[in-house]
Amino acid sequence: MERGTGRAAGLMGKVLFYHLTRRALPEALAPLLDKSLERGWRVLVRGTDPDRLDRLDAALWLGPEERFLPHGRAGGSHDADQPVLLTTGTEAPNGAVCLVAVDGAPVSPADANVMERVCILFDGRDEAAVAGARAQWTALTGSGIGAQYWSEEAGRWEMKAER
Repeated sequence: MERGTGRAAGLMGKVLFYHLTRRALPEALAPLLDKSLERGWRVLVRGTDPDRLDRLDAALWLGPEERFLPHGRAGGSHDADQPVLLTTGTEAPNGAVCLVAVDGAPVSPADANVMERVCILFDGRDEAAVAGARAQWTALTGSGIGAQYWSEEAGRWEMKAER
């Protein structure tokens, strides 16, 4: 394993871009977090606005009981214990191997190199969000990071591009 990454040496993470056109962020995020936890991954959800993360935190708590998503907001005394940690920061005190970036949160090639998976969710109804995702795609793939673009436009997730 690479030191401090939880990953086998030489493996590079994959970046998946999720273009939201039908669902709001909390509705799209919850199943993605479920799948990550099923894989045994700890997740860091990185946002840009603390108030927005507070609202997202509240929405995730309101999900159905049978789909309980254990998570917390960064800055507490139990950050290291959280399977899913919501933050505006770049550190992963919970040992995350999956990074989910929302609301235009930055993702660097270094992030992709230390994570098993990076997911970038962006709102397709927001032109600034679409432009930001395009810039991230260009920067990450230009750095040699593999990426996939997924759209829910047809009513289910379909991969539309890969580089």
